Amino acid sequence: MNLPQREILVQPWQPEALDAAQSAPYAPGEAQRVLRFHRSMPGYAPTPLHSLPALAALLGVRAIYVKDESPRFGLNAFKALGGSWAAARWVAERVGLDDEHLNFAALTSPNVRERLQGLTLVTTTDGNHGRGIAWVARQLGLPAIVYMPKGTAQERVDNIRALGATVEVSDLNYDDTVRLAARTAREVGGALMQDTAWPGYEQVPRWIMQGYTTIASEAREQVTALGDAAPTHLFLQAGAGSFAGALAACWATWPGQPVPRIAVLEPHAANCFYATARAADGHLHAVGGDLRTIMAGLSVGEPSTLAWPLLAGTASWFLSCADEVAALGMRVLASPLGQDPRIIAGESGAVGAGVLAAACLCGQGNALREILGLDEHASVLLINTEGDTDRENWRKVVWGC
Repeated sequence: MNLPQREILVQPWQPEALDAAQSAPYAPGEAQRVLRFHRSMPGYAPTPLHSLPALAALLGVRAIYVKDESPRFGLNAFKALGGSWAAARWVAERVGLDDEHLNFAALTSPNVRERLQGLTLVTTTDGNHGRGIAWVARQLGLPAIVYMPKGTAQERVDNIRALGATVEVSDLNYDDTVRLAARTAREVGGALMQDTAWPGYEQVPRWIMQGYTTIASEAREQVTALGDAAPTHLFLQAGAGSFAGALAACWATWPGQPVPRIAVLEPHAANCFYATARAADGHLHAVGGDLRTIMAGLSVGEPSTLAWPLLAGTASWFLSCADEVAALGMRVLASPLGQDPRIIAGESGAVGAGVLAAACLCGQGNALREILGLDEHASVLLINTEGDTDRENWRKVVWGC
């Protein structure tokens, strides 16, 4: 095997004290409130948690679990969880709904729909978030404008347009396209539903992050039902960091259970959290340029101001990964051993499996395995954040043609 193609850079991190005020929005009580709202939505069902004992035996760890988000609301990714909760909270504040008892029926009542006339939801996406926002807008009877960065796969554009949204592909990278969407939202008087935060824009991203805690709530119940007290390792992908920060904070604040060691995973081309951890100077470090990577969902060069404090207070490692690591994970999950289930994972969803396989099977002199503590006692939880959202590329990676 050509190990340099599967290069993984590791920045060990000593977690700082997790700030109680910053982590409070993702604590179990809040997470349960979010879960109750999601349960009120049409099409809600917990996504499956798969155990992969044959793969665990091959890699020499105690257990491997994959929380598979590809069935979520029929959208092939997890993002609608954040968009739906953020839109619900935004609408509740606009029309005076009691958000303590917020549910989908109240949100879509004729009275609320009438009061929302003229409102447009605006966002930028590399695929999954925009599809979630377009889906939410359709549920609420609202128009949506979705911007996408240059290089976006046509299938991802078509999936969003199929939900009724207006889609524009820019000639800019992701972060500059976010700024374009923010200007448009101001010009049309729309609601910017962006899943990254910056100074002066943090409330909506915080709500989006809260929405993702439903994944943690479900996973904890499912792991317990399988007879595992708690995973020792949690691998979390980071683009802007909203998903990773929310799940890390939710898991870290759950009472009565040990906190797993958390690895934050990024592509080499957009490794802003790795760069921030490596600098360790108290400042956020952005990554510029084209941000070109097959992990389109992680192609973000500017870290969220909300996510960094949460990851700094919970993470044990920040990893920067070559694209081939994600490709390896896609092939591993698509080619199960023994009675393990087959999992269709997209590029961003599979990078955790790729790191695990590279560390335990592909060598790197076993150094990575030792650094991450992946021994016979390790129980690893991976989150497959997306399915084959670009089916042509999935086939090329997995089939080689």
